[in-house]
Amino acid sequence: MSNTKGRSVPEIMAYKADADHPPLVMVTAYDEPGARFADAAGVDLLLVGDSVATTVYGHKDTLHIALTDIVRHVEAVAAANPKALIVADLPWMSYHTNTTESVKNAARLVRAGAKGVKLEGGAIRVPVIEALLHAEIPVMGHLGLTPQSVLAMGGYRVQAKDEKGKEALISSAKALEAAGCFGVVLEGIPDSVAQVVTNSLSIPTIGIGAGARCDGQVLVYHDLLGLSQTPRPKFVRTYLELGPLITQAIAHYADDVRNARFPSDDETYHATTGQ
Repeated sequence: MSNTKGRSVPEIMAYKADADHPPLVMVTAYDEPGARFADAAGVDLLLVGDSVATTVYGHKDTLHIALTDIVRHVEAVAAANPKALIVADLPWMSYHTNTTESVKNAARLVRAGAKGVKLEGGAIRVPVIEALLHAEIPVMGHLGLTPQSVLAMGGYRVQAKDEKGKEALISSAKALEAAGCFGVVLEGIPDSVAQVVTNSLSIPTIGIGAGARCDGQVLVYHDLLGLSQTPRPKFVRTYLELGPLITQAIAHYADDVRNARFPSDDETYHATTGQ
């Protein structure tokens, strides 16, 4: 059963109307345990990100993940019945061909449990955004360093560093707002640019590598828990080095097995003694 008492898109979209509201908290989630733990921590939004390609599947970029994969991960996150709003990434090539296919693909994510979808790009995405909204599917934008554009950008580089890039990003943000997005992720841009964009919009901005002046922040689950194998970007703060603790626990288990300490008598089923 879906959660009807959790965060809603209108609530998130109207965030700025409440000046006393603390910054929004968003974290990625890819499975039921991760969603359950993050939701219990009180986050506002759960992002089923295409970052699952690198964090879970071990790819070097987000281009190697398919819509069917994201659908399965949305189903797993939705199984936790979180109060947090579930937003799902539309992966690369799921919204780049035509609006009809884009709507069909987004609908699959909604049927899997997403309350909104996120896509990357500026004004060029407006026709897709409008088609999705016409189908009653809420949309979140994503500007700045857009990982699905890694080949065109020549790598993961900070964006909008000069005046031309800054003006282009501001224009794109305003286009996304005008098209009807309920929020926009700003990734990998100078904090001064993020502040200008945030102040220019009536919808919330969620930063990742965009400084502290956005309306909220998002981090990747595996990064903040110390589970990532790749070098962590400058903007990541790791709150717990969980990886070594996992290795230690499994090594302890292996040692117990090899030295006949597991299973114990209390962890063993016994046949009933006959009378």
